[in-house]
Amino acid sequence: MKILLLNGSPHERGCTATALAELAGSLEQRGVETETLHVGVKPVADCTACGVCAECGICVFDDAVNDILENLDDYGGIVVGSPVYYAGPTGAVTSFLNRLFYAGGRRMAGKLGAAVVSCRRAGATAALDRLYKYFTISNMVLVGSQYWPMVHGVTPDQVRADAEGLQIMRTLGENMAWLLREQQAGREAAVAPAVYEPRVTTSFHH
Repeated sequence: MKILLLNGSPHERGCTATALAELAGSLEQRGVETETLHVGVKPVADCTACGVCAECGICVFDDAVNDILENLDDYGGIVVGSPVYYAGPTGAVTSFLNRLFYAGGRRMAGKLGAAVVSCRRAGATAALDRLYKYFTISNMVLVGSQYWPMVHGVTPDQVRADAEGLQIMRTLGENMAWLLREQQAGREAAVAPAVYEPRVTTSFHH
């Protein structure tokens, strides 16, 4: 199993990428393969709730979202990275995740989920909260670190000078690698995966 690192920054080698690279190094040092996908700078379509994915399992907008859906079984976990814009993740990564989780959310169960954000000064915890919502609604295992997974800086060099932030990334990698080993041990011991009740949804009417 490998970990998918999703870089939601418009800058392929910016502050967010620097944080993700530190995390990737920690994972790979512990024998965990990583794959990085950059969302990029082209416009990303948002979910239109058309329902096509419910019928065929892929999104009607054929882009990298479908690439992930096609290979989803290969990933033991997903880490989403984003800079902080107005106390939230980028619009591009939010639109990307809206479609990825709408089409593939039920296939995420049991996978590891983590988020990483970079910011100049503030708004990081609000951005993390927004990203965590995708994992906690999809029966994923939320992975933490010794502190909230954020780095600070305006440039990659400033992020590399954030000793605490980089350590948080390495600790996150340690925790993810350990949980992957625990899950593998469970599979080898024939521990059954979670079994869920039929889904119940409640709508409130006057």
